Amino acid sequence: MSQNAYAMNTVLFDGPYRNALLPLTYTRPVGLLRIGILTLAEKWERELGSVPQFLTQPYLQAAFPFEPGGIQRYILGGLCPNPALVDAIAALEAEQSLWSGAELLAWVSTAEWDGVSPLPETERIEFDAAWHNLQRPWDLFKMNAQELEADFERITAGRESAPISSTNTVLGHRIFAEPGAVAEASVFNTLTGPIYLGTDSEVMEGCLVRGGLALCDHAQLKMGAKVYGASTVGPHSRVGGELSNSILTGYSNKGHDGFLGNSVLGEWCNLGADTNNSNLKNNYDEVKLWNYERRGFERTGLQFCGLIMGDHSKSGINTMFNTGTVVGVSANVFGSGFPRNFIPSFSWGGAQGLSEYALDKALATAARVKERRATELDDIDRAILQAIFEQSAEFRTAF
Repeated sequence: MSQNAYAMNTVLFDGPYRNALLPLTYTRPVGLLRIGILTLAEKWERELGSVPQFLTQPYLQAAFPFEPGGIQRYILGGLCPNPALVDAIAALEAEQSLWSGAELLAWVSTAEWDGVSPLPETERIEFDAAWHNLQRPWDLFKMNAQELEADFERITAGRESAPISSTNTVLGHRIFAEPGAVAEASVFNTLTGPIYLGTDSEVMEGCLVRGGLALCDHAQLKMGAKVYGASTVGPHSRVGGELSNSILTGYSNKGHDGFLGNSVLGEWCNLGADTNNSNLKNNYDEVKLWNYERRGFERTGLQFCGLIMGDHSKSGINTMFNTGTVVGVSANVFGSGFPRNFIPSFSWGGAQGLSEYALDKALATAARVKERRATELDDIDRAILQAIFEQSAEFRTAF
C-alpha cells in the first residue's frame, strides 16, 4: 500500500540558504517568509492539506515547536510550490527523495533528521521541471509578481468577491475583496496584475493602485497612497506615500509620504515620515548587497534594489537609505545624510556614526510596540532577540 494512504506531517527545513537570507531569517524559519499574498508555509498548507512544522535554528525552535513522529514529509523551506512540484512531492513514498541536480528539494521518511546531516540511503528521484527557491533577500521582490498571480488563483478560485463600493474606479476584473474589506473613492488598475483586499483591510480615499497588490488581512492604505505592482502589504501593516515592488511582511508601518521601492521589510518595522530609499544608482550600475554568510557585499545582478530591513527596526523622519541598504534587527536609524549600506542589528544612529543599541532598551521598545497592537513580547520573543543580539555582536565591532 502506498505510504501516501497514511497521514504525513509536512516539515519545512531551513536548508542551505538560510544565512544568505539574513536578516529576514534571524527571527523566523525560512518557511515563514512572505511572498505574493501568503507565507511559504501557508502556500504548502493549501497545497498539501496539512499545517507545516518547521525544522529551524535551535534558538528559534522554542517559538516553532517541532514534534517528530510518524511519517515526515521534509520540504526545502524556501521552495515556492507550483503544480508540477506539488505533484512530485505528494507522490513521494517513504525513504524516497526528490532532487534537482545536487539540490535536495524534499524527502519522505520515518527517521528523525536535523535538517543538515546527510540523508540516510534513499531512492533518489530527479525533478526536471521548473522550480523556484528563495536564496537571497532580493528574490522576494524579484519573484513577487509571479507569486501574487499564483496566490490569487489559489485563494480566489471558485469563490465570489465581496462587493466593492461604487465610489471606486476599477480597470479590468481581477480584483477580489474578502469580507470586511473597505475601499472608497480610489482607482484600481487590475490590467497589470491582480489586486487582493484581505479581510478587514482598508483603502482610504484617493489611493491609486496599479496591480498586482496584496493588501493582507487588517492592512491599510492611507489616503492618497500610490502603489505600483507588484507589492505586498502584510497583515496589520499600514502604507502611505509611494510603494513599488516591495513587501512588508506584517505589523509594519510606512504610514507617511516617502518612497519605498524594490524592498523588503520584516515585522514590527516603522519608517518615519518622509523616509525614502533609493533603488537605482546614479550611474545605473549593478547593485551590490551585504551578505551575512560571506561577511561582505555581493553582486545582485540587479539594476533596481532598495532596502532590506529586519524585524523591529525603525527609521526617523526624513531618513534617506541608499541603493542596496541592509538594516539588521532592532536597529534605530536617524539623522541627516545617507547612513552606511550595511547597518548591523541593534545599532543606534546614522550617517554621523553608530553605537550599540542596549539590549534592555531595545526590548523595552519592542514590548511597547507590540502592546500597541494588543500583543505581548513574551519570554520566548525576548530569548530570540537576546540570541540575535549575541550572534550579531561581531558586526558591531567597528563602532
